[in-house]
Amino acid sequence: MSARIKIGLIPRMRLAALRRPLHDEEGQTIVETAMSLIILLTFIFAVWEVGLALYSYHFISEAAREGTRFAIVRGSSLGANCSAPGPPTCIARSADIQTYVKDLGFPGINPALMTVTPSWSAYPTGATCTPSTSCNNPGNLVTVKVQYNFPLNVPFVPNRTYTMTSQSAMIISQ
Repeated sequence: MSARIKIGLIPRMRLAALRRPLHDEEGQTIVETAMSLIILLTFIFAVWEVGLALYSYHFISEAAREGTRFAIVRGSSLGANCSAPGPPTCIARSADIQTYVKDLGFPGINPALMTVTPSWSAYPTGATCTPSTSCNNPGNLVTVKVQYNFPLNVPFVPNRTYTMTSQSAMIISQ
C-alpha cells in the first residue's frame, strides 16, 4: 500500500512544481527592465547635459576674450571713416561689442540668453570712465563681461537655470 501512495503523489507534485515558477515570476522581468532603463536613460541624459554645460562655459569664456579683443583693436579714435578699406578704423562702442559677441554664432548657444557688458577704465589707476572723459585710448583698460543663463533639463529632475559668467580684460593697443 505504501508503494501505491508514493506513485500517486509523484504526478501531483510534478504538476504543482511546473505551475509554481510560471505563476510566481510573471512580469517581473518587464518591471526590472523598465526600472533599469529609466535609471540608465536618466544617467545618460544627465551626462549629456553636463557636457553641454561645460561646452557652454567654454564658449562664454571664449566669447569674453573675443569681445575684449574686438574692443582693443578698435579702441582708439584712429579715424572717423568706418568704411575705409584696410584695417578697421571705427571706435568700439558698447553696442558694437554686444552685437559682435552675440553674433559669434557657436552652435547650441542661444544669444537671447546672453548678456554682454563692456566697460572701460583708466589704466593703471582703475578709475571708471564717465561720459565726459574718454578712456577709449591706447594704454587704457577694456573689460568685457559675458553672462549666459544655461537651462539645465534632465528627465525626472526639476528644470533649473544656471548663470555662467566670464570676464576678460585687456589694454587697448591702438
